[in-house]
Amino acid sequence: MISDENIAEAMATGRRKANNVVNFRNEQLLKRSRAIAEAPGVRRAPGIAEVKAETVRELGPEAREVLVAEGDSWFDYPFHDVLRLLEDHHGYEVESVAHKGDRIEEMAYADGQLEEFTRLIEKLLRRGTMPRAILLSGGGNDLAGKEFGMLLNHAASAIAGINDSIMAGVIDERVQLAYITIISKITEVCLQRTGNVLPIIIHGYDYSVPDGRGFLGGWWYLPGPWLEPGFREKDFSALQGRIEIAKTLMDHFNEMLQRVAALPDFHHVQYIDLRGTLSVAIDDYKDDWANELHPTADGFEKITNHFNDIIESLP
Repeated sequence: MISDENIAEAMATGRRKANNVVNFRNEQLLKRSRAIAEAPGVRRAPGIAEVKAETVRELGPEAREVLVAEGDSWFDYPFHDVLRLLEDHHGYEVESVAHKGDRIEEMAYADGQLEEFTRLIEKLLRRGTMPRAILLSGGGNDLAGKEFGMLLNHAASAIAGINDSIMAGVIDERVQLAYITIISKITEVCLQRTGNVLPIIIHGYDYSVPDGRGFLGGWWYLPGPWLEPGFREKDFSALQGRIEIAKTLMDHFNEMLQRVAALPDFHHVQYIDLRGTLSVAIDDYKDDWANELHPTADGFEKITNHFNDIIESLP
């Protein structure tokens, strides 16, 4: 288990990385200011005012509030995802740097998404817009995939099922520290750019069904399956048994997130418990799950309703 010293160091690492990115962005903003000052006058596209006047009513009213998101495929999925539905079904405008396939460790310790996140905050502030909240999604790619089988003891073992020691090492140490680091990074950037600590919303995933289905049958850039190969490697063939093991893993992951959100320094962090939103019943789970890791359009809508409830409840 991680210690208080580990937690403090993860927070310090997050703040340090945030400062590095903010310093880099400050240098780029100076270059931007010089470029604008040296450029000819501001030019508008011909007829832009007329186009806006003709189309603005068809585009609908302005967004109720603006959100900023960083995360994985639950925020960046073909055809439908949480962010699209927050915009289309709930009236928010969402600015996002989420990228399908990203791990929470990559988000925490690499600066790519954070630099893009900082750019978004700057653009919003130049438009006179303060984000209502920050949405953060991650961790699924740190557990699923080609290394998933490492979390399992063989079905014929005397201790068949989840290997508690490895699960604790991955979730309670590696993923938890990454979450603490990235939340600290986001918090520091928001504080330095806006002068405020903005609400951050994190979520666990719902219980999945490891049936071997990947994205659209297992092709393109979200192929899958992500869980079934590990279960097959360790000789777990019964689907119901796989569901129960996956449930144990997801409970552990969600309990870790609850602890992170309860840290004294994270009073601005809200955790969403999505467990039980989607069906895992053998006779109807495909109505909610498009594949092993991603909901159907209807499933995503159920998930997104929880996000909307939390956003609406923010003080």
